[in-house]
Amino acid sequence: MQITVVGRGRVGGGLSRLWEKAGHRVTTLGREGGNASGADVVVVSVPGHVIAEALSTITGLDGQVTIDTTNLYTERDDAHPSLSHQVKAVVGGPTAKSFSTVFAAAYDDITTQRVTPSSLYAAEPGARDITERLIRDAGFDPLYVGDLDPGARLLEDSAPLTRALAGQIGPFFYRYGRPGEL
Repeated sequence: MQITVVGRGRVGGGLSRLWEKAGHRVTTLGREGGNASGADVVVVSVPGHVIAEALSTITGLDGQVTIDTTNLYTERDDAHPSLSHQVKAVVGGPTAKSFSTVFAAAYDDITTQRVTPSSLYAAEPGARDITERLIRDAGFDPLYVGDLDPGARLLEDSAPLTRALAGQIGPFFYRYGRPGEL
């Protein structure tokens, strides 16, 4: 699969490395921008408050499946119901929210866990299969929380809880499962 990742930081760079190890062709684009035409999926991994600025430097965004990994650390702009909806407004294709509740600082430790860590995601039907595949290829077990609306906002609004827990125990993995599955 051809993946274009917008953002070379911890999340974007880390996911790029995981997906390259899984055999995908990955192009990373940074502040200088670039061309996303030919991508099977576009992954947006920039701070939530710079989505518009970051995507304005990217050409070839034309309805591709898109995965939004962003989080918000500033006041929310209520022009869109979620950051994922903002990304969708630019790219135009089926969109998912994923990787926003897992810690890039722990990516190198995924394979050493006793059980496969979970990764929560929300997705429109047209983005669901690709998102699940890329979650698995990154080493996580996908756990669907629902459609983009209201799932993306639900995941975004959980960020303060995730940060509070990390303040106590540091970067962590989580695993959701039915009794007897773990």
